[in-house]
Amino acid sequence: MDFSNLNKKTAKSFNDQKVLIKKVMAGRTVPCPVCKGPLVLHPPGSANPGIRCAKGCTDIALEFD
Repeated sequence: MDFSNLNKKTAKSFNDQKVLIKKVMAGRTVPCPVCKGPLVLHPPGSANPGIRCAKGCTDIALEFD
């Protein structure tokens, strides 16, 4: 079985998400890819640290060490 296509899609998704996280953490306004609402950073120390939109379309959990 050839996994090269799946590996390429996974790598692209990971890199896209990494860029999105960097932009939000830098303070830039980034729209949710689904609802176009602004993504908000919930910093460490909050109940669920991560990046999400108000509707919950995008919900990226972050781990801080």
